[in-house]
Amino acid sequence: MSDLHFDAIVIGSGFGGSVAAYRLAEAGKSVCLLERGKPYPPGSFARSPRDLANNVWDPSSGRQGLFNIWSFNKLESIVSSGLGGGSLIYANVLLRKDEHWFRQKRPDGTGDENWPITRKDLDPHYAEVERMMNVQKFPFGKPGYEDVTKTQAMKDAADKMGLTWDLPNLAITFANFGKNPVPGEQIAQGPFPNIHGRPRKTCRLCGECDLGCNDGSKNTLDHTYLSAAAAHGADIRTRSEVRQITPTAGGYEVAYVEHLPENEGRATPTQRLQLKRLTAKKVIVAAGTYGSTYLLLKNAAALTGLGPALSTRFSGNGDVLAFALNATRGGVPRWLKPSSGPVITSYIRTPDFFDSPPGNNHGHYVEDAGYPAFAEWLLEASQVTGLFSRAKVFLWRAISRALGLTSATDISGEVGRLVGQGRLSASSLPLLGMGRDTPDGILSLNGNNLANSWNDTRSKEYFAGMSKTMKAIADVWGADFVESPLGLLGRQVTVHPLGGCPMGDTIAQGVVSPWGESFGHPSLYVADGSVMPGPVGANPALTIAAFSNRMCDHMLSTWGTQGTSTAMTQAPRSPPTQVQFSETMAGYVSASDKDYVVAARAGERTNEKLAVHLLIEMKDIDAFVRDPEHEGTASGSVECPMLGGMLPVKSGTFNLFAPSADPSAIEMRYRLFVTDKNNKPVTVTGFKTVRNDPGFDSWSDTTTLYTRVLQGHVGPADSDAAPIIASGIIRITIPAFMKQLTTFKAHGPSRVAEAKALASFGKLFMGELWDTYSTSVVFGTGQPGGTS
Repeated sequence: MSDLHFDAIVIGSGFGGSVAAYRLAEAGKSVCLLERGKPYPPGSFARSPRDLANNVWDPSSGRQGLFNIWSFNKLESIVSSGLGGGSLIYANVLLRKDEHWFRQKRPDGTGDENWPITRKDLDPHYAEVERMMNVQKFPFGKPGYEDVTKTQAMKDAADKMGLTWDLPNLAITFANFGKNPVPGEQIAQGPFPNIHGRPRKTCRLCGECDLGCNDGSKNTLDHTYLSAAAAHGADIRTRSEVRQITPTAGGYEVAYVEHLPENEGRATPTQRLQLKRLTAKKVIVAAGTYGSTYLLLKNAAALTGLGPALSTRFSGNGDVLAFALNATRGGVPRWLKPSSGPVITSYIRTPDFFDSPPGNNHGHYVEDAGYPAFAEWLLEASQVTGLFSRAKVFLWRAISRALGLTSATDISGEVGRLVGQGRLSASSLPLLGMGRDTPDGILSLNGNNLANSWNDTRSKEYFAGMSKTMKAIADVWGADFVESPLGLLGRQVTVHPLGGCPMGDTIAQGVVSPWGESFGHPSLYVADGSVMPGPVGANPALTIAAFSNRMCDHMLSTWGTQGTSTAMTQAPRSPPTQVQFSETMAGYVSASDKDYVVAARAGERTNEKLAVHLLIEMKDIDAFVRDPEHEGTASGSVECPMLGGMLPVKSGTFNLFAPSADPSAIEMRYRLFVTDKNNKPVTVTGFKTVRNDPGFDSWSDTTTLYTRVLQGHVGPADSDAAPIIASGIIRITIPAFMKQLTTFKAHGPSRVAEAKALASFGKLFMGELWDTYSTSVVFGTGQPGGTS
């Protein structure tokens, strides 16, 4: 494919777009992802007051920052702009939507939610996203984490109130695989080269999650799905804001503008920026609830027939912010320490009237909320009267010393008294609530601006129930309960806007089908929070990602048909079961000789290293076993100073025990396409030969890869004629092999299918080895075929 035409264009890099980019690139489709914001590698997130003041999204004023702040009539909202979308600033919580909350009507017959999918539809996709995001729970009670007292406080409140308390899955790395959690430890390299190429550290409990994690502890989409998409060859373009989507004979044309780095800090007439144009067979709109709805509304003249549901069913997912201040226990302060730990560690859940047993109100979650340590200084400074009083005492004692009225020289206690006890900041905690408000808002255009009609009129019962739960929590802590000042003014704040392009069973109900495809425009998909026909209730990130993963299954299963609208109500075939494992091999190469052994020895003398870090995948284990070539895909990276360092694998193949020209042997083959430091195509090939020589030498045969580096991207038929850059040998060591054994995983529609898939792979692997070696194993005689 050229750099102007693709199989698919993905607009936006949030939870819907990142998943789609990875899934389609992994399937061998050419993918271009367009993200309006810029990349944020670890260490690049703003922290100083000046940088934070400019860290907002308004390119026309020269600001190309992280936070995009919306203000509507009754609602304030904060979303993200950057590579990784909302994952950059969210609090890492990945909760599944409650099974009984996929409902259309309340028990009294009212309500306007219409969920055309169920929890059962999403469960396998929830599991896949959790795996990709490497979810971990907060190490509550583990050594080194005892200072995070807010978690215990939440549990105490839930126990006292008779409500559910739990630790949610968090997309945070607290511990390296197989090790105990340790704050600030370097995170081991994953199966894909990180898109930023910078080291990451485990969570050091600084409470800065919502400002962007400068340690890379958060398993944000850039560190997970987007790194995987790039490793599979996806073309990821940042600072690229889409303006137009136009149907064409073969798909769609997408026009976008670039926000150049040199325009940061200066006013720019963005409406005059030159449009760049791409075409694709399929387009996935994933610019977020506001971005996607706005984009489709602006392009409604070209995209006729999107249906009456466009712009409807908006909700804020019931978001509420409140505060518990000055907690006490037994007459002394209770230290909640909001700046210690990740932003959210646990939740308290109240049941909905759809639950079993039912609650008596709309269901909701309340989660502990933290913030950075510097915010505690701001909170203490807000107590102007107390600070001024302490400063007067400190100043008078300093004057007394200067005048000789006192001889005291150790003033440590005085300095401590000046700073104060920090009681307010350490004994207070924000509370974050979310749940099932009413999705009756409508998004619309007001000139070039987006308008929002949502208000809390039909959600007052829900918000009253939320306030009651939060106040009860504060009461358990002996704390003062304070609602958000904006809430007292009849305004709400949401960081989880949903709706605008809702899914439905028909065009009257939704903009897109349950598979994310537009009813009016085949091959145009929407995959973000805008497709939710009502509140998710729990934090919506995981549900958005799972929806996108399910959408991609359907899209790939129907790829090549002229639209899928006529079959949208039919379930696709059950997805195949996949098997994967990671593999690392290292050794030496040299350009001095074509002979593998000679070149490897020469490379070792000159320290010319070559290593491969691969993820081997069999996307359909049944087809893999049936295929005589047993071909799977290989992705990851090639590490070679000769070629320019760490190079992502654009595409690759792996063959397990394929037939060889030698009837007494079978081969394991690798073919990896990379681009070197000069942007020239290079192919890394290798083979392992398993022979039935006398003696059981399977370890050497299956761990020794005879390797060549070739000019160009060449297939098997052209390898012999391709110019050779280097030759050599790389191997898997015993420690690397032991680690490899822990990486074998299966992903399928059920645990039974996954177990069968692993058994099929194991049977193939061991069966081939046994067939090859069974005539040469020594049974006492030392001769092939001998007997004991």
